[in-house]
Amino acid sequence: MARPILFAVDDDVSVLEAVVGDLRRKYAQEYRIVRAASGQAALDTCDQLKNRGDAVALFLSDQRMPGMTGVDFLSQAMGLYPDAKRVLLTAYADTEAAIRAINTARIHYYLNKPWDPPEDKLYPVLDDLLFSWHQGYKPPYEGLQVVGTRWGSKDHAVRDFLSRNHISFRWLNPDSQPEALELLKSRGLDDAKLPVVVFSDGTSAVQPTQMELAGKIGLRVQAEKEHYDLVVVGAGPAGLAGAVYGASEGLRTLVVEPDAVGGQAGSSSRIENYLGFPDGVSGDELARRGFVQAQRLGAEFLTQRVTKIRVEDQYRFVTMGDGRDVSCSAVLLATGVSWCKLDVPGGDELVGAGVYYGAAQSEAQSCKDEEVFVVGGANSAGQAAMNFARYARKVTMLVRGKGLAQSMSQYLIDQIAGTPNITVETGTEITRFCGTEHLQGIELRTPTGTDNRAATSVFIFIGAAPKTEWLPKEVACDDRGFVLAGPDLKRVGVDRMGDRNPYLLETSVPGIFVAGDVRHGSVKRAASAVGEGSIAIQFVHQYLAGF
Repeated sequence: MARPILFAVDDDVSVLEAVVGDLRRKYAQEYRIVRAASGQAALDTCDQLKNRGDAVALFLSDQRMPGMTGVDFLSQAMGLYPDAKRVLLTAYADTEAAIRAINTARIHYYLNKPWDPPEDKLYPVLDDLLFSWHQGYKPPYEGLQVVGTRWGSKDHAVRDFLSRNHISFRWLNPDSQPEALELLKSRGLDDAKLPVVVFSDGTSAVQPTQMELAGKIGLRVQAEKEHYDLVVVGAGPAGLAGAVYGASEGLRTLVVEPDAVGGQAGSSSRIENYLGFPDGVSGDELARRGFVQAQRLGAEFLTQRVTKIRVEDQYRFVTMGDGRDVSCSAVLLATGVSWCKLDVPGGDELVGAGVYYGAAQSEAQSCKDEEVFVVGGANSAGQAAMNFARYARKVTMLVRGKGLAQSMSQYLIDQIAGTPNITVETGTEITRFCGTEHLQGIELRTPTGTDNRAATSVFIFIGAAPKTEWLPKEVACDDRGFVLAGPDLKRVGVDRMGDRNPYLLETSVPGIFVAGDVRHGSVKRAASAVGEGSIAIQFVHQYLAGF
């Protein structure tokens, strides 16, 4: 972090050198000492310092200077640095003018020349002033900053990506925070195209893509090797378990994930039925622990989206979103599922601008003291409702069915019933989203008719789809897109693979395995996904042994 500045101004070179020398002897370890030989030169330098975001703690200016007196300079400098302490250096004959300047120019102190010895006549005064300045000084934020509006879909995507990857950042909203516009101006930008991400090294990116962000924040976007024993596609609970067991058992393991480790489970605010955590654990914490464990055991993680898999003899080639290929001996599909979209008018236009799929942890604090609507009646919806109840004035759950008992764990039902600011409305569904630049209201179909509600934030949890259309046609799926494996392959005519039966979690393509929510017939629970991911490695070993 750049040190604050002590700024000395005097047109007399010998006096200026003496002032700077005394300041350096006492304060050079904590402050930068800057000088100027006239009031106008000092103001020009102040403009440059302000544009760079430097802090000035104290001005020490001589009174008698040609062109601009010390009082005039300090008065103008106050406009640029209102919190800086202002000290006037005067001859004895100017004492009366200095006293008047304390009232008219709000100068904090004046010193008579000469000030020798500085230990008695200079340092005690400046020490007191600098102590007072530090009491109200907030050091400039030097981490990653995001300038964007609350309601922009691109803005939300950037904040969500950073949050889920545990990257600390400061969010500045130009609609309510003037410093957001100042930050853009200091870098020659405006608010015509948002979001803008300002990185800690001073560089910035306008509407960055996810891969651009990943590269700048230190995530790996290119594989280290050309060939791996195992490529795991997806870093949810199943993929993390596969990575832990694969790496720990000596397999060269690559995990490819386009968004963030944890998958849907990673966005769960509290999982209270996972074995070994009697007080519950957030999905984010569970995912972070799995990620650290897999890395420690030697698994490599890559932030990319897999777009294609092809088979050539005993090799499987995995194509990334940037066009690069990675070859491997076996693949574990652990891509999980994505939230189903609510197909009602207005929904597509307002995604990220008040309509959200998933818990959107990055939006939780933005909903402070507002009413939040949660759509869905399964565990994920219940966990989100409990999380938002910590911030929102009211949380309304909209459930299409007759109640929660058919789809939600009893512990969550009991917690919701005991939370006074959560209301559950059954037999209710959204029929329209209303708003232009952001969500402003919703239309509902209720057991008694229709209803219109004001709304700014709706979070949707209405089931999940596997998103497996990118897989090669040789990988058999059911009519909903879930991947068939093991005994389930008989329905598509795959009984044997040469001289053997398909392994339990093996797909219709030898050497390509599947685990977790993307598998047909899987139990949609984090613990089940972890179990399948670990079991799959046993079959990977058996497959590799047959090479």
